[in-house]
Amino acid sequence: MATEDAVLEALATVNDPEIHRPITELGMVKSIDIGADGAVAVTVYLTVSGCPMRETITNSVKDAVAGVEGVTSVSVELDVMSDEQRKELATSLRGGTAEREVPFAKPGSLTRVYAVASGKGGVGKSSVTVNLAAALAADGLKVGVVDADIYGHSVPRMLGADGKPTQVENMIMPPSAHGVKVISIGMFTPGNAPVVWRGPMLHRALQQFLADVYWGDLDVLLLDLPPGTGDIAISVAQLVPNAEILVVTTPQQAAAEVAERAGSIAVQTHQKIVGVVENMSGMPCPHCDEMVDIFGSGGGQRVADGLTKTTGATVPVLGSIPIDLRLREGGDEGKPVVLSDPDSPAGTALRAIAAKLSSRQRGLAGMSLGVTPRNKF
Repeated sequence: MATEDAVLEALATVNDPEIHRPITELGMVKSIDIGADGAVAVTVYLTVSGCPMRETITNSVKDAVAGVEGVTSVSVELDVMSDEQRKELATSLRGGTAEREVPFAKPGSLTRVYAVASGKGGVGKSSVTVNLAAALAADGLKVGVVDADIYGHSVPRMLGADGKPTQVENMIMPPSAHGVKVISIGMFTPGNAPVVWRGPMLHRALQQFLADVYWGDLDVLLLDLPPGTGDIAISVAQLVPNAEILVVTTPQQAAAEVAERAGSIAVQTHQKIVGVVENMSGMPCPHCDEMVDIFGSGGGQRVADGLTKTTGATVPVLGSIPIDLRLREGGDEGKPVVLSDPDSPAGTALRAIAAKLSSRQRGLAGMSLGVTPRNKF
């Protein structure tokens, strides 16, 4: 005979596809009934009635319980959590606190936050963000992406994130793609409708993305910022002061000058610049493989040198990404080139940059812990 303990042990291997934690831990198992003939009936609570993952949860429960010794058949019934249960779940996921707060801004947060910035549009900032996220996730890290470019949101398409967020009380469960959790204003707007907001609404949207979205325990969070040094860049500095800036530029002199200006905001916001990425650094000739510098050369190094002088801290060039048709195609198809063609010139360069970011281990070294030494005497 199958036992309830054995069935519970099997159910503990089933993770909620949005929260990524066992359904037994989340209080989603309502009841287990075991018949004398080995037939098992499991009732599972869904967080919301319109849960888009109901079929996935049902199939996962059936597969897990079917493997228990003595089970002859499995049936799954779905119920919906009450308002009180959802409140308890939201409080539990927030670590016992009901109020909203940005977890990445806490002194003890171990999540590396990278704000990907550029001086002007069209330098491939979003392509870099998406591919770095996918490469980091492929290396086994827990990664999230905030599409903070409210007006020009493009991350969901580039990452192939077709899912919609699910709301549990005041918490938002973000969809995932290629192992990366992602949130974007484009997931809340109909079709290709434009977002026409002023500064205060932009700040509120970013605050919701950081505080109301359930990110879980991330190793890395990437924020795809809009070009320039406007409202969002200032809001990031206020909401996540420990975020480090990753500057993206092209070799072109005009782009490099503006990129340096965007990076220099770190002096006023007291943020660290993790490095510079030079995109579109050249194109291999299709006939002789010689590199053609369509946008010039050396822009990334000029930006790094200028920011080093401005900030007084060494700002390295993390890598140069050549022009590669597969990078553009991957963005249009929602298949990052680091996954679809990792050995391509662009894929290789992006994976090398991701490796430099991932080698910066999580830890409390250098962080302000809010502790004041006490004199014993």
